[in-house]
Amino acid sequence: MKIHKYDTVIVGAGGAGMRAAIESTKRSRTAVLTKLYPTRSHTGAAQGGMAAALANVEDDNWEWHTFDTVKGGDYLVDQDAAEILAKEAIDAVLDLEKMGLPFNRTPDGTIDQRRFGGHSRNHGEAPVRRSCYAADRTGHMILQTLYQNCVKEGVEFYNEFYVLDVLLSEVDGVRKTAGVVAYDLASGEIHIFQAKSVIFASGGNGKFFKVSSNAHTLTGDGQAAAWRRGLPLEDMEFFQFHPTGIWRMGILLTEGARGEGGILRNKDGERFMEKYAPVMKDLASRDVVSRSIYTEIREGRGCGPEGDHVFLDLTHLPPEQLDAKLPDITEFARTYLGIEPYTDPVPIQPTAHYAMGGMPTNVQGEVLLDNTTVVPGLYAAGEVACVSVHGANRLGTNSLLDINVFGRRAGIAAAEYASTADFVELPEEPESLVVAQIERLRESEGTERVTEIRKALQETMDKNVMVFRTEQTLKEAVDEIASLRKRYKNVSIQDKGKRFNTDLLEAIELGNLLELAEVTATSALARKESRGGHYREDYPDRDDVNFMRHTMAYREVDEDGEESIRLDYKPVVVTRYQPMERKY
Repeated sequence: MKIHKYDTVIVGAGGAGMRAAIESTKRSRTAVLTKLYPTRSHTGAAQGGMAAALANVEDDNWEWHTFDTVKGGDYLVDQDAAEILAKEAIDAVLDLEKMGLPFNRTPDGTIDQRRFGGHSRNHGEAPVRRSCYAADRTGHMILQTLYQNCVKEGVEFYNEFYVLDVLLSEVDGVRKTAGVVAYDLASGEIHIFQAKSVIFASGGNGKFFKVSSNAHTLTGDGQAAAWRRGLPLEDMEFFQFHPTGIWRMGILLTEGARGEGGILRNKDGERFMEKYAPVMKDLASRDVVSRSIYTEIREGRGCGPEGDHVFLDLTHLPPEQLDAKLPDITEFARTYLGIEPYTDPVPIQPTAHYAMGGMPTNVQGEVLLDNTTVVPGLYAAGEVACVSVHGANRLGTNSLLDINVFGRRAGIAAAEYASTADFVELPEEPESLVVAQIERLRESEGTERVTEIRKALQETMDKNVMVFRTEQTLKEAVDEIASLRKRYKNVSIQDKGKRFNTDLLEAIELGNLLELAEVTATSALARKESRGGHYREDYPDRDDVNFMRHTMAYREVDEDGEESIRLDYKPVVVTRYQPMERKY
């Protein structure tokens, strides 16, 4: 076991982690721990753009952006956070431009902008061009740009260090951050990183779904580490299903395709979104479009022999426009489906995409223990966190914005905290939880296999916790996940070695996914309404009287070691926009 000391430790090297690192390194001695090489982080898969009311192409302002964010989130958005997001978006984009990000340009040389779902002018009057983009590789360009600037700033990276635990020590009756415990994939050694402040920027948890746009590495490592230490998770029932994943694969086809003029069609060639969203049509919010697609499929207007998908039609767009603005997704259609998008429509279906919930934070990125109490020295940003700027449904292009605005804020706040705080004494045997976890898996002679349990988990989540949910499906999911967690106790791995043991890695990741899936299904079962990405067929209406509140889930363990989930709630911050019916 090796012990390191840093002022600030950042867990994750995606967009949020590296944006935080650029700020933190200027102010404190910082280490970034990542289980992947930084430029492999999932930010690189984001395609369509980053929202900011630059008004380069048509009239726009940050207040319209704020309203769209609140409305898009079905009024579960904390409006103070949404105002910060929209106001600071403009500088966030300009900062990236100054760092060297190659945005697409208008003929006069300014940053080009295109339409995206749910973004409108004058509070819903018509779609607006607000998405700043680099073809359909915006996330890739952001990741590369931030990494180059981290290198320029001298950020210290620990690549392929898998953080498995967050250390909290009690000081005068207050739990404070002491550091993290990481597993070095190359050697199998345990490393303790003692730190005054820790920022979690470890991404989402979408791999508990089978049809998902998420990389295999998005297994909720940060959320699970916090959960096991008794910290809450907020709004975990709200998971976004992106309308246009490649049929049966889930590989993302950007909303930018519809922003460029792509049209969704059913088996009759009908542009069906006109029925569901007369003004915004194919550019309604993602939850609305995903439900509309599945409604068409359910009512017998789906495409193909099995009627289980619809078409994304780009055939009316000029090939030169597709080549310039959408080079990756057109190539995906050719590579994965053998389809030529110049001449043939592309089969698509909704795919699990983004977790709106996560570790609860305030607008400075400080992690909350309850509605108001912060955990001193602990921060989170990006998809691992819940500020909440996304509420019940995130607007497209607000995720790349979120990681830059709140990644920057968390980096500054954590470094400033570290500049005045002292190191907290490490707990006795700080590595004990991680060592026990690893040795149990390595020494187990159980008969259960990781792949079989993971497959069963993904199948039950796809079947029961997808776009449409009911009391019955959610209870079935809760019961099945509880059964899978019991089976997981008897899981074993074939590779007993230490160096690059991916068997061990996947077994640990599965444990994280099982815990987070249980929280997600339990929270969804308790929310007896439909709001944003959480649609209950047995409670089809939004219920502001009883459920205009954030879910706070807590892990509790009784004297016999039995675990249970306790649900509490916290109020939504409302500043200017009172809840109203969402129409697109």
